[in-house]
Amino acid sequence: MDEVSVLAPATVANVVCGFDCLGFALGEPFDEMIVRRIDEPVVRIVNVDDFGLPTEPERNVAGVALQAFIEAARLDHGFEIVSNKQIMPGSGIGSSAASACGAVVAANALTGERFTKLELVEIAMAGEALASGSRHADNLAPCIYGGFTLVRSTEPLDIVEIDFPPLFATVIHPQIEIKTSEARAMLPKDVPLKSAIRNWSNLGSLVAALAKGDYDLIARSLEDTIVEPVRKSLIPKFDEVKSAALFAGALGGGISGSGPSIFMLSDNEATSQTVATEMARVFEGTNMNFNVHVSKIADSGVRVHQ
Repeated sequence: MDEVSVLAPATVANVVCGFDCLGFALGEPFDEMIVRRIDEPVVRIVNVDDFGLPTEPERNVAGVALQAFIEAARLDHGFEIVSNKQIMPGSGIGSSAASACGAVVAANALTGERFTKLELVEIAMAGEALASGSRHADNLAPCIYGGFTLVRSTEPLDIVEIDFPPLFATVIHPQIEIKTSEARAMLPKDVPLKSAIRNWSNLGSLVAALAKGDYDLIARSLEDTIVEPVRKSLIPKFDEVKSAALFAGALGGGISGSGPSIFMLSDNEATSQTVATEMARVFEGTNMNFNVHVSKIADSGVRVHQ
């Protein structure tokens, strides 16, 4: 086979108390990519969307990830990518991860499935490092594995798949820019022991609640005492949006990635749609543009179509 198309899903990382380690995959939106095998050992990129991303492979997340794949597989040929992004760059729902993961999963399909999912995440980290300046995998892991994933370690890479009950995510994306570097700079360098204990207790109970399908415990565990209190100032109306969502029946939620998107989880689709209406109502009173996505948590990651 010389060509495949893939759908690479959006993802939510930094799941409240799971900063830099916990993430999940959305059913939509997703990026569409066609990847073709070419004879030259190079990467070519064609963008058919309107985001104006670089076509030079060394400046493009998917390009860097594919170059890493070529080196890891010791290939004597290359790839052409035709990319149609549906996940807005800078939205906080894993746009760069979708690019990197879609590219390496497609390349793996074209070369005989020589790498495991874990190895593909490791390779894709090269692209994420270009996007954010660090080799982190909290968006990459759910993008490739699907569902909820926990990155226990990046050196060496260790990913834990987490069982979970039916859950729906409502994500609102106000059209403002938050630089990851700026959001990182806000993080406290020292954390009080009491706050740290509270957060890792919440993370442990959240993982247990997901595995047991205990919605009440999920709701109680979606609390962050460290990152959200300092980062929420970057997102206008954050407290109002979150309060409106909880009043509408959401289990809980918080900042998606570094923002500006805000996500809320619900135990059924009808509630998630009501939550979407109430979250949107808060921003309708402002002059900001915004997008809203409602999606079931996806069981699968990047999907390949021949």
